[in-house]
Amino acid sequence: MSDPILKENVAGILRNRDGNILVCERINHRDAWQFPQGGVDPGETVEQALTRELREEIGIMPGDFQIVEKRGGYQYVYSDGKKRNHDGKLQTYFLCDFVGEDSAINVETDHPEFRAWKWIRPPEFRREWLPQMKVEVYQAVFRDFFHVEI
Repeated sequence: MSDPILKENVAGILRNRDGNILVCERINHRDAWQFPQGGVDPGETVEQALTRELREEIGIMPGDFQIVEKRGGYQYVYSDGKKRNHDGKLQTYFLCDFVGEDSAINVETDHPEFRAWKWIRPPEFRREWLPQMKVEVYQAVFRDFFHVEI
């Protein structure tokens, strides 16, 4: 069996002044909450992809956040059986301090992916919000960034 083909992807963990993190509810799956994320386009750095994805998915601009830390190597393989030109994602996660106003966050974008957003404490994240294929990645991310088991 050959190695899976993984598409490079970025995810942004926004942390507000109170230490809460932003999660967004998928527009097509009620109670499916996650971090904003998306693919890296050809010729883009992961930092450029993060900036673009945060603007496209939740409407915030580069002045609204500051990158604090990044960690890569997280990966998952699709389990839904849909045909794609890749088998899963190779992700870089960014922890970012959100320095903008909450009013800057807007999930009603040109191509909406989310129906809602909220701030939570890291231990409040629930693995039940995730598709099974993402559970191990999110467990590792919460352990690595927040020393929290979900």
